[in-house]
Amino acid sequence: MAHPVVEQLRFTRGEWLRGLRGVSEADGARHFGQMNSISWIVGHLTWQEQRYLLHRPQGIMLRPDIQAEFVSGGPMSTPSLRDMLAAWRKVTATTEDFLDRLTTQALLVDLPLDGKRTGQSQGSAIRRMTYHYWYHIGEIQAIRQMLGQQKLPIYVGAIELKAPYRSEATRVAARRAARTRRRGRGATTPRSRAAPRKL
Repeated sequence: MAHPVVEQLRFTRGEWLRGLRGVSEADGARHFGQMNSISWIVGHLTWQEQRYLLHRPQGIMLRPDIQAEFVSGGPMSTPSLRDMLAAWRKVTATTEDFLDRLTTQALLVDLPLDGKRTGQSQGSAIRRMTYHYWYHIGEIQAIRQMLGQQKLPIYVGAIELKAPYRSEATRVAARRAARTRRRGRGATTPRSRAAPRKL
């Protein structure tokens, strides 16, 4: 069972994709005033996923172009929505094993930048990214409203079903139960000793 912080991130990713459902390539390229296009926003969240879960903690840089072009405060651009979603899916899929391994202790570890301490823990970085997603989910829905789109998603979705609150004690108990089950599957039943023969 994933850590609750990870569980909330994954739920948020799903809500993010729900907010993008039905956006066409043309709509993804539209700009309103100083607002970025939806396609740029997708590239921007891909940048943060790669930065917080691959590059800084693991030294993995799948997409150097994403790192360079979609940084916070970067210049306005209009990439292909299709290409940005493909990049997002590749980057997030690569993070999954790392996320599955995160424990409470691992989330407290400092997240370095260029080999130097930052004072930001891995857990704080994931929380920041989760909240950042919600900011842009709202922005995307605002853009879609300005485009005149109807029947937009209503937020927040089924969090009680998909990512309900779980206490730390519940998570620890679940992890112990899972370890016990794994040991049980791998254990062999000891052979019983034969009773001594009577002479």
